[in-house]
Amino acid sequence: MWNDKNYHTLDYEMKKIFGEKAIKLSIDGNFTCPNRDGTISCRGCIFCSERGSGDFNSDKNKSITEQIEEQKQIMSKKWKSSTYIAYFQNYTNTYDTVENLRKKFYEALNCENIKGLAIATRPDCIDFEVLKLLEELNSKTFLWVELGLQSINDKTADFLRRGYKTEKFDKTYEQLKNKKIRTVVHLIFGIPGETKTQMLDSVKYVSEKNVWGVKLHMLHVLKNTDLAEYYEKTKFKILSLAEYVEIVCDALELLRPETVIHRLTGDGKKSELIEPLWTLHKLKVLSDIDKELKIRESRQGKKLPL
Repeated sequence: MWNDKNYHTLDYEMKKIFGEKAIKLSIDGNFTCPNRDGTISCRGCIFCSERGSGDFNSDKNKSITEQIEEQKQIMSKKWKSSTYIAYFQNYTNTYDTVENLRKKFYEALNCENIKGLAIATRPDCIDFEVLKLLEELNSKTFLWVELGLQSINDKTADFLRRGYKTEKFDKTYEQLKNKKIRTVVHLIFGIPGETKTQMLDSVKYVSEKNVWGVKLHMLHVLKNTDLAEYYEKTKFKILSLAEYVEIVCDALELLRPETVIHRLTGDGKKSELIEPLWTLHKLKVLSDIDKELKIRESRQGKKLPL
């Protein structure tokens, strides 16, 4: 159904829309987060790195234009394409004045061959004015907004120090959906205390919401995070590669076929990663997922009711 894959990949979707590969350029908009600046907390989510999950981004002190050109040079060594998506990735990329947000987003859009925007943020950082700006951007370019849900279990969210209730996610997601703004939801597997059933309950929830896209992650324990301290004290169970592959395949079977799979495994920076070290072998993880789906004779959406 999706070329050589048993799931609906982002690469497949982008080629269908743009006629060629779309390359994401990771941009640091020099934003912060209410979970770090004292509005909610000063400590951030328990797993968050010092760069706010943007460990592979360009220098935030460079202009948006300079970062985009730098990223183009880097990515051109891997892929040949003239279609780029400017990805505002780390921290909370709607947490600023609307004037500053508009300036930075339009600077990105004005760069050569930028065909779209991806904006990672929090559901509690999309107020009425920000929503209006996103609606405006959506009318002018190919836009998607990423929300870090991680889990629908509020007890798990409290452990992660997410800083908002799932009820807030519900409300914001419906607002984005009503404005026809594509939304990508992040889920994390392997959070201490969560059972496999609870992980898959989160998958069922986003499937029922009919979200445009999903990112599935394995929980990373990174140096210089509070999660690293917690792991050192408790040595909580880390999912093995085989366990993670099984859960991902179970999750894919529960997701609607039209949902675009943006990610099935995360990229941990080698110098910062404590566990699980098997995530460093990204191609093997993806290959094992492909193999397991073929062994099952399965595909995305197989276990949904007809």
